[in-house]
Amino acid sequence: MYKQLLVPVDGSEPSMLGLAEAIKIAKSDGSKLHLVHVVDEVMPFGVDIPGKYLEQFIDALRVRGKEILGKAERVVFEHALKSEGILLETIGGGAADQIVAHAKHCNADLIVMGTHGRRGLRRLALGSDAELVVRSSPVPVLLVRGPARDS
Repeated sequence: MYKQLLVPVDGSEPSMLGLAEAIKIAKSDGSKLHLVHVVDEVMPFGVDIPGKYLEQFIDALRVRGKEILGKAERVVFEHALKSEGILLETIGGGAADQIVAHAKHCNADLIVMGTHGRRGLRRLALGSDAELVVRSSPVPVLLVRGPARDS
């Protein structure tokens, strides 16, 4: 039985599929859901934002992250389950590191997360947070696959 489930959410279809699976487990086991959204303050490749706008850009990322968490919390609430949402931030550390650290912090028994199903060159170029979580997690990880993307 899993009592503490960590569920990373980014607003994408795969992450919402992961949340749906976590809800099924939580209903069965009476688990609490720990929802996390990671704001990575490193600029996307090729984006040059002048210093005076950088803070506004990061604030916008935080606002969007809070919206994503709010939506996920409402979904959980509709299923009469307990959840706690937290916005995590990193500067180039990557989402996987923050997810694993928070799993340890909240004593998660299981991490449930969606994966984008990237393959080929896109996966090599973008990497896979899900893969990095699996490699470094101290607890089991359940990956819920979204639609495959080949290129």
